Amino acid sequence: MTIISLGYLGVRSDRAEDWAQFAGGLLGMQQVDRGGQSLAFRMDDRRQRLVVSDEPGETLAFMGWEVADADALSAEADRLSRAGVAVQAADRALADRRLVTDLIWFHDPAGNRVELFHGPMIADEPFMPGRPIDGFLTGPLGMGHAVLHVRDAAAIMQFYRDLLGFRISDYALTPYPLYFFHVNGRHHSFAIVGSGQSGFHHFMVEYRNLDDVGQGYDLAQQDEGRVAFTLGRHTNDYMTSFYAHTPSGFFVESGWGGRVIDPASWEPHETHVGPSFWGHERVHLPEGGTREKLRQMRLAAAAEGRRAPPLHACPWLYDNRTRSGDMR
Repeated sequence: MTIISLGYLGVRSDRAEDWAQFAGGLLGMQQVDRGGQSLAFRMDDRRQRLVVSDEPGETLAFMGWEVADADALSAEADRLSRAGVAVQAADRALADRRLVTDLIWFHDPAGNRVELFHGPMIADEPFMPGRPIDGFLTGPLGMGHAVLHVRDAAAIMQFYRDLLGFRISDYALTPYPLYFFHVNGRHHSFAIVGSGQSGFHHFMVEYRNLDDVGQGYDLAQQDEGRVAFTLGRHTNDYMTSFYAHTPSGFFVESGWGGRVIDPASWEPHETHVGPSFWGHERVHLPEGGTREKLRQMRLAAAAEGRRAPPLHACPWLYDNRTRSGDMR
């Protein structure tokens, strides 16, 4: 697999002040000085992970996917061009704005801009979060995950799976098509929702401490209408999370405890139990319809006693007990 992680995301928005408060005050990212009309945010030792550009649209501007080195980037450019994808090589100015050594870009069948890059720039100063948190889980797992609304799930699936080499983790067809893809050990770094719409559904950031999610949830509830999905736990990646409305209308999932898989042995499969063991009430949706279907699926999961395997119930505790030798 050539692509190794989700490296960065770009969002179009003319609500810079709202984004500064949301990404820094709620999510805990560090705002960095970019000058001009864009905002940039750090999550770790990299100089930027999220870019908010001052332009209309209020949606995804680009996804940046990392490859290992210049040879891998060149090979991807050649392979995609032979497949008929209109690949563009970035000039030095664009690479400097992205704070990477080099990149190429192109569009997927739905018109979303995809960038492949190598050589992310590392900051000289330590990460300083926008609110007190223990940090984000990034490193080899990447920034988190990105999820798109799509009108034609089959066409998008073929592009990311067959051309970009993303591997399916699992999928569901009820109450709407959902496909989850991995590029490393994170259960999914990318997903598509066959909602019949187009655009950005959400991106996810994973915290190192469950309390940072809980405290973010408390903060989000202070802002009326900010919470989109209540606190809950997903059935496929075991993530405990909530979703918040961003200033641009799509969601951000704040999570903890996500599943790490072995890509070499993982087998894709269909799931039938719904997206959540409990919680994740879609308070942004009207009563009835999809909201009620998902509620009934959660209640059925509870009645059947479905839950995550014990060792995944508390990854932080398990990890620390393992290190200390206390496995009672």
